[in-house]
Amino acid sequence: MIFDLHSHTTLSDGALVPAALISRAKEKGVDVLAITDHDTLDAYKQLPLDTDEIKLVPGIELSTQWQTTGIHVLGLNIDLDSDAIKAATQFQTGARLERACQIGEKLKKHGIEDAFTGAQKLSSGGYIGRPHFAQHIINIGKANSMRAAFRKYLGAGKAGDVKKHWADLPQIIQWIRDANGIAVLAHPLKYKLTGTKLKRLLDGFIEAGGQGMEVVSGRQLPQQTRDMAQLCEQKNLLASCGSDFHLPGKSWAELGQFAALPDNVVPVWDCF
Repeated sequence: MIFDLHSHTTLSDGALVPAALISRAKEKGVDVLAITDHDTLDAYKQLPLDTDEIKLVPGIELSTQWQTTGIHVLGLNIDLDSDAIKAATQFQTGARLERACQIGEKLKKHGIEDAFTGAQKLSSGGYIGRPHFAQHIINIGKANSMRAAFRKYLGAGKAGDVKKHWADLPQIIQWIRDANGIAVLAHPLKYKLTGTKLKRLLDGFIEAGGQGMEVVSGRQLPQQTRDMAQLCEQKNLLASCGSDFHLPGKSWAELGQFAALPDNVVPVWDCF
């Protein structure tokens, strides 16, 4: 069976509506799918009636901070009706809006007019993320690609890199666990930490109540998968895998198109 436990829709920063995401997952042979939009559960209000051919695992991806590094934590197999996860989305939505306003103000000082309004128009409402700002920057001719927009305005250390609005890591994990979910550190390799710092991050994550880590995140080198599996085993964490799918055409992050978990780890779905 193919488990893809990390994907996004238009309700956060993905390109497909929930029904289209599910259809594509079926086409790609996915048997079990988690929709894990950033800081929102709105996709679950728009699910198609017929999902019999694919099993859905309720999920979310919550933003937080570890030291000076922004990180993401997946909540898998959560109770969508729990007070805890409702509190999480309410807090994070407010934090995201405040962050977006600050990004807009900072970009204005760097010659990007109407940044907040432009990003808001490009979003689906509650979620306004840096990709929406990036698209606005492209639309007004200040960059010719998403990569360029992030490099010039939105990446680490740039004007639009606004941090420290999210709930802290222990609170994020507590919300997930109080919603009967499993807290999983998303895509650990994407934080570009040294091996020593990644181990420290995992130690802090575990101390805060974290239960798992993504061993496989999209297509990655076999050695990376082996390294992440070894680390997962050493830290006695559950192992997860997912595409981190956002839009079609990205072969390295296509639904279901990634390596299987190695045999030396315990899959997170054993605890669903």
